[in-house]
Amino acid sequence: MNFAFDPRTGWNIIMISPNPPASTAAGTRVAGLSATAGRVLLSAIFLVSGAGKLAAPGATLATIEAAGLPLPPVSYAAATLVEIVGGLLLIAGYRTRLVALILAAFAVATAVTFHAALGDQNQMFHFLKNLAMAGGLLQVAAFGGGPFSLDDRLGRR
Repeated sequence: MNFAFDPRTGWNIIMISPNPPASTAAGTRVAGLSATAGRVLLSAIFLVSGAGKLAAPGATLATIEAAGLPLPPVSYAAATLVEIVGGLLLIAGYRTRLVALILAAFAVATAVTFHAALGDQNQMFHFLKNLAMAGGLLQVAAFGGGPFSLDDRLGRR
């Protein structure tokens, strides 16, 4: 939508164009940097959580057992792998859409499994945090990794 002055009538008029204005180089750069920053920021929580699992496997296994998940050692290994490898792939922007979908599903599964005691304000906060992370990851899945990603470099969008 653009505004223009019509000298014949003395009125400002609104011109609606079906085509958006062409993006500028600066705008494209900002969008690319924003996509990269978003991937890095979303990855941080997965990498920190995965490192925490590696640093304290006993505590993590106890939490998994308390949640009643089957095969705690397998669950531990799978969760650690998803968080660390998924976090690194998301930062790199490699197979970004698929990785973002996997991490979004993981965030929702973790919310439902470990943070479902919504009567506890702390657990409700973590539940909602995981849903917000999943929402951000679904945005990444929808729009891809951006121009500063391995996917872009490899010709994948």
